[in-house]
Amino acid sequence: MQFRFADTVIAVNLPDRAALLAAVSARLAAKQGFALATLNLDHLVKLARSDSFRRAYAAQDLVVADGNPIVWLSRLAGDPVALVPGSDMVLPLVQAAAAAEVGVALVGSTDAALAAAAERLCAEVPGLRITACVSPRFGFDPEGAEAVQILTDLNAADVGLCLIALGAPKQEVFAALGRRLAPQVGFASIGAGVDFLAGNQSRAPLWLRKLALEWVWRMLSSPRRLIPRYAACAAILPGQALAALRQRWR
Repeated sequence: MQFRFADTVIAVNLPDRAALLAAVSARLAAKQGFALATLNLDHLVKLARSDSFRRAYAAQDLVVADGNPIVWLSRLAGDPVALVPGSDMVLPLVQAAAAAEVGVALVGSTDAALAAAAERLCAEVPGLRITACVSPRFGFDPEGAEAVQILTDLNAADVGLCLIALGAPKQEVFAALGRRLAPQVGFASIGAGVDFLAGNQSRAPLWLRKLALEWVWRMLSSPRRLIPRYAACAAILPGQALAALRQRWR
């Protein structure tokens, strides 16, 4: 499934969870870095508006569909992919890192949330080694001096997987920089995944997720922030549906 923005093409290049875990496990075993992005409708809005975000996304090695609208659009395009929510992949990714015997770093959120998430992950994943927890300062520039220092430190440390919880577009931009400064590290942009693990945020009940209504749960939890975001997402759906149909016809 492909999405076109100006001169940039963004492709969902992994069709499902099994393909993602196979790709990640192979790269971890070979000590080969990667950047993983989880594409959703909000990202499409940002991609249409931002040259820097498009450049960062183009640098991602692995892209999965993190949102039912992306899955529906892929079906319209005749190139179906499965839903792979980033938050659901945190534990499997960490398990893959433990199996490969590589260290894990957590970057983003707050010190308290990182500590709570690290404690929970270590309790659930035998053999896991968390070698770094870094909460950037307020106003963090994902391409600035602090980002360069964090990535330099990760490159020098025993880190094979870095979970980034900075939110889009900062996490994808940081991961793209990481591919250059820490080429042996795998970077996975997980958004609110750390806060879910820490218990700072609650995910929608499973029955809502099965009905593809998790967005309603999230919107009601933070309406001032998310209603404008979801309105912008709804506004681009007709155009994206037409683009998907043109892709199918081609």
